[in-house]
Amino acid sequence: MTNSESVKRRKELLIKVKDFIEEEGGIAKKEDLMTLGIDYRIILDFVDLGEIVRIKNGYYTDKIDRFSETELVAKLFPDGRLCMESALYAYGYISRKPYGWSIAIDKNTSKSRFKLDYPRVIPYYTEPEVLELGSTEIEIEGQKFQIYDKERLICDCLKYEGKLERQDFKECLQSYISDEDKDICRLMEYARKRKVLRKVQTMIGIWI
Repeated sequence: MTNSESVKRRKELLIKVKDFIEEEGGIAKKEDLMTLGIDYRIILDFVDLGEIVRIKNGYYTDKIDRFSETELVAKLFPDGRLCMESALYAYGYISRKPYGWSIAIDKNTSKSRFKLDYPRVIPYYTEPEVLELGSTEIEIEGQKFQIYDKERLICDCLKYEGKLERQDFKECLQSYISDEDKDICRLMEYARKRKVLRKVQTMIGIWI
């Protein structure tokens, strides 16, 4: 193959990769790129020359500024649930924006998924049967996220009180108590399942 033919072939492969990334919604996994029949060394060469971007190990896009932080999290962790500070902030239960994204995830998922320089993601590894409890959906900046409903969220905050800043913990309880949309029956049901019934009764029950 002559040099001009090699250059032409390389351009064709790059177009093929970029078209595939576009078809995948802007992010493609390594194993999916491999289905194109392109030598992985060529893909690494595209990365080294800045023609495509490695977001994290095994995940690629065509340009670094294509996604906002919110879009990246939504696309990289569609199987996770916003929890703890991230969910509290999404519901307006705390006023201070968290530094990073708290995400509940199946404990059997690969830990390497969270080796990110940006954005900062804090995983909460969870038993598969517990992961689904109280799961619902919310839209943030035009992106759909799975998130725990308010009652599951409050039970988790009580269960993992020590992981929260004191200010955030107090604020979230006060916000829930004053929330006209709260569901006390559901809260008690989750409290039994999350084994925080006594805490709910003593820290919230006296105010409602």
